[in-house]
Amino acid sequence: MLDVEYAQSSHVSPNRESDSCFASMLPKTQEQRRTHGWLFALADEVVSEKQARNSIAFVLKDIAAAFGSSSPYELHRALLPRLIQQANAKLMQTYGKSTVPISLMTCALRSDCAVLCHVGDVRCYLIRRGHAELLTRDHTVANDSRRLGLAPDQHRSSYLDRQSLARSIGTHAFVAVDVTERQIIAGDVLLACSYGFYSGVRDVDMELIVSGNRDPSIAARELISTAKAKISAEMIGVQIMRIGESTNRA
Repeated sequence: MLDVEYAQSSHVSPNRESDSCFASMLPKTQEQRRTHGWLFALADEVVSEKQARNSIAFVLKDIAAAFGSSSPYELHRALLPRLIQQANAKLMQTYGKSTVPISLMTCALRSDCAVLCHVGDVRCYLIRRGHAELLTRDHTVANDSRRLGLAPDQHRSSYLDRQSLARSIGTHAFVAVDVTERQIIAGDVLLACSYGFYSGVRDVDMELIVSGNRDPSIAARELISTAKAKISAEMIGVQIMRIGESTNRA
């Protein structure tokens, strides 16, 4: 059975709580590791507004609570999309059209499997043996245009690209969720990050920092410091999930 070391770090504007973009559910017993596993979530909004922060907290709290009370051994690839749909529906019922686009990435770990479900432009990388692989696809209009072979507007800034999310939480009653499932091994690192982070940090920097710091807390802080030195953003957030082999076989 695999074990997980976890750390999160962020840099936010003064009017935001530093941990407002994160959620996690960590198993307290070996039995919970087998039946439910771990849940990690990272959310980000396109614009910085109080309403958006309330919406993010609403969504993260709802998903984390529902994951914790889910049926034992329920398949994560079916569970996570349903929880995201339910949270989105509750958000729309509560706030209506006053919400702003929210990007969300959820990651559930159990046994030797990671299931990622995401909407928007929050990313997750798998760093294995020093090499970073992007596991998610940005749901932006510009990225969809490039993927379809349509030339984007050359004068469009990256900021405006980011404003045009093709999918997001809180804007429609139904949201299409991407699901990615990967086998994980001891030594792997999953790195979830916000737009404010990866827009200024190169893959090689991620690889060097994560590979050079066994302690995920130190790596997370160093990643944030690197991003702060390269870009000014309302929110820069990272989650690190380092996979290790458990020594407790009970």
